[in-house]
Amino acid sequence: MNLAKLPPGARCRITKIGAVGPLKRRLLDMGVLVGEVVQVEKIAPLGDPIEITVKNYKLSLRKKEAEGIAVEVLS
Repeated sequence: MNLAKLPPGARCRITKIGAVGPLKRRLLDMGVLVGEVVQVEKIAPLGDPIEITVKNYKLSLRKKEAEGIAVEVLS
């Protein structure tokens, strides 16, 4: 499952970051790391962007960026 498919309010743990190059570096700099717990806060009406919370920070990701982040859903 990837981060873009989760509904608002879902909590998950990052298992893999499929991005490469500058995008991967940007995600890592923002704290989006393998093993981090992420919560989806809200999704824009047209599905882009997606607002998430990671390490108590709110971040906005484009749907395309979120599709490259593999996650496991936490209960």
